[in-house]
Amino acid sequence: MSEAVRKVVQRGLWFEEFESGVLYEHRPGRTITEADNVLFTTLTMNTQALHLDAAFADALPPFNQRLVNSMFTLSTLVGLSVAQLTQGTIVANLGFSDIAFPKPLFHGDTMYAETVVTEKRESKSRPGEGIVTFAHTARNQHGDIVATAARKTLVRKEPQ
Repeated sequence: MSEAVRKVVQRGLWFEEFESGVLYEHRPGRTITEADNVLFTTLTMNTQALHLDAAFADALPPFNQRLVNSMFTLSTLVGLSVAQLTQGTIVANLGFSDIAFPKPLFHGDTMYAETVVTEKRESKSRPGEGIVTFAHTARNQHGDIVATAARKTLVRKEPQ
């Protein structure tokens, strides 16, 4: 007869586990392909030639190549944080602010994400939940910041 094995299920953090000022590094990174960019851009009906038309973008300084869609960059930045921070523990995103794209991403670049908890408080109207604010940062493989965003979330407290 075999002994019972301790079971661990991957999840994000409960409200009580978040600490302000902690830097969470999300790994692995995500290498962005041409297919990723074209698919996301066409799925979202964004006809911007800078994302879709290689001849147009190649002839346009200062980058002379297609740029990764900034909304894909933002989505991937948040997505890279999910497994470590909010998988199964988030109730909802409440809002995004202070979104910036200081440098572009290009096909073949690898994005790495990190998050700092900037604020947390218990919800006044929803017992058993709290509000956590994240400062997300995306860097390329050279360490250059390619995106930043503040995200406010509603997160579950640990079940009793």
